[in-house]
This record gives sequence, structure tokens and C-alpha cells, in this order.
Amino acid sequence: MTESLEYSALLQLIEERSAAFRSAVAAAPSLAAPVPSCPEWTLFDLVHHLGTGQRWWAAIVAAGPAEAPPAKDAAEAPRELEALLAWYTESNELLLSALLKAGPERGCWTWWSAGVSPANAWGVARRRVHEVLVHTYDAQLAAGAVQPMPTDVAIDGVSEFLDTCNSTPAAWPHEAATIHYHATEGRSWLLTLDSTGAWPAPLTDEAAPASASATGTAEQLLLFVWGRLTLSDLKIEGDQKVFEQLIAWEPEE
Repeated sequence: MTESLEYSALLQLIEERSAAFRSAVAAAPSLAAPVPSCPEWTLFDLVHHLGTGQRWWAAIVAAGPAEAPPAKDAAEAPRELEALLAWYTESNELLLSALLKAGPERGCWTWWSAGVSPANAWGVARRRVHEVLVHTYDAQLAAGAVQPMPTDVAIDGVSEFLDTCNSTPAAWPHEAATIHYHATEGRSWLLTLDSTGAWPAPLTDEAAPASASATGTAEQLLLFVWGRLTLSDLKIEGDQKVFEQLIAWEPEE
């Protein structure tokens, strides 16, 4: 179930998290520094990935409703630090400009349209907030100076990941299961996996008992679902195999 963040707040978060990302890149020893959380990537690769993504989603939002996305910009990013940061800043501004012009309700192509996250500019803005949030963590890790995530943003990040990446009508290929996620800050989520697909929701007292549950801070849960932490970094109860099956699952609709 999606949160109700205001569109303007999402745009502000994209800018704030992007500023933190640029600061982390600038503080790193070099653009050739390895990114431990993204094996085989250097810091340059990370900036190129995120900047290219901002430009691509700017074009997607600007195109409006479509059955397929536009091609990605194949242009190479500059390899000198100051020029690369300027290129990334421009990439981010292109995205923010497209989102601002479109408004939250404007439909567009998304790869998550079969799930519960909306296929519109609001859904794109929310996804890009958390893309930048997690890649800022990656950049800070490469720079050797990881900073705590804002708790409220991390909490929404868990919700957003479930809404977008764990939301599909593709049939779950294993025995039906329920997963509970518990953030120590007081938020909990339910993920139901069965023949109708994967469906997230806030956890209520009436929810089915968990086949498996994971407990950690909101930041730990977010980094776990994004593949930056492992099961051993959380408190896991119940059948750990369910988590392993979910991590390995690549649904085809």
C-alpha cells in the first residue's frame, strides 16, 4: 500500500539526497575507488549509473503515457571529478524539471505498472528518492564515511520497495507464505506470497501469522531489501528459506 507523501516533498528529497550523493563522491579518494556494495563497480560507474538513470526517467516522464520507454542516453559521462559532478547535477535537474512540469498525476511508462505503486510521475518521484538514497549509501561506503539515513525516509523506503519490487500478480512458485517486516522505530509491514502474486500491506493485528519475519532498524531493513545487507544482519524468525526464495525469485508476468 503506497504512502501519501506530498509530491513537493518527494522533489525536495530527490534534491537533498542528491546533494548528499555529490558530497560523498567529492569526499572519496578517487573515482576509481571500488564500491563495496556494488561488486565490480568503481565510484565513476556508480555516478554514471545514477546520472544516466535520472536522465532516462526525465525522458520517460516527459513522454507521458506510453507502451515502451524511450532509449537510454548512450553518451559517456566525463571522467574528471568536477566535470562529472556537474554532469550529475545537470542530470538531476533534468529529472526534477520533468517531474515539476508533469505534475504528480501524469501517467507514464513504468516497469512496475502491474503492482500497487502508481504508474505516474508521483510513483517515479518516489522511486527516484530511494534510488538516490541507497546509492548515496553506496557512495559513502566507497568514501569510507557512511552517514545515518533520515529515519522517516528509510521507513518510506521499505514501503516503496515492497510496493514496487515485491508487488506483482505473477504467481508465487512456492508454498504460500507470509512475511512480516518489523522496524524498531515502530513500523511493520506484511508481504503475502501465493498463487495470486506478491502483495504488500501495512501489518495489522488481524494479519495472518508470519511464515518468517525480519526485524531491524528501518535503515537495516531498507538496505536488506536492496541487497546491501544479508539475513545475518537482521533478527530472523521463522522459516529463513522463505526469504531465500524471495531473494532468488524473478517473476515473469
